[in-house]
Amino acid sequence: MSDPPVWISIRAALQADLAAGRYRPGDRLPSEAALAARFGVNRHTLRRAIAALAEAGLVQARRGAGVFVTARPMEYPLRRRTRFHQSLIAAGQAPDRRVLSLETRAADGDEAAALDLTAGALVHVFEGVNLTGGLPLAHFCSVFCATRFPALAALLAETRSITESLRRAGLADYTRRSTRLSAERADPLRAGHLLLPVGAPVLRTVAINVDAAGRPVEYGQSWFAGDRIQLVVEAE
Repeated sequence: MSDPPVWISIRAALQADLAAGRYRPGDRLPSEAALAARFGVNRHTLRRAIAALAEAGLVQARRGAGVFVTARPMEYPLRRRTRFHQSLIAAGQAPDRRVLSLETRAADGDEAAALDLTAGALVHVFEGVNLTGGLPLAHFCSVFCATRFPALAALLAETRSITESLRRAGLADYTRRSTRLSAERADPLRAGHLLLPVGAPVLRTVAINVDAAGRPVEYGQSWFAGDRIQLVVEAE
């Protein structure tokens, strides 16, 4: 019998490295050049081995970032008072947030309906990406009534925290009234924000948060990387 192709041997060697814990979940593998030099092969052969590992769910290539060992999805509970950063800290992760845009404009139909506003009312729109360890977990867009919270845009720019900004704006507490869940395929924009291939699965949530009197405070949409987050609905 003939010997197996070289790429199969490389795949087996890298798989053994993963099994031995030389590269942990979330770690970036050495560059293509470094791995090609290690195994004495060209990059085409190496890419076949990496592709086989990716098909097995062991690694994931991120556009412009490299190849990473697949991490176990983080559990994100959907409770009445779930706060994204607090959930990450509770899971032993270091939360971070990249702000993409912050503007005050007229509400569209969905935003006005969700916040019980008249059509065209002014709203603050806060868009960004939630990350841990440099890895994007969710792309979000949150909308608030600008008349009720006139200083909120400046507070969000300063703190990058929705909970802290609302507290400084005079709202000490808010809870989740409803959340709708759906599955989608990442379009080019979402894929870019989440470092996913175009068409990769994402979990979309559409939530309305309210104050103690039941008045809408926030209309939020989030798109979670499907392989990095498990949304957990818990009874309270």
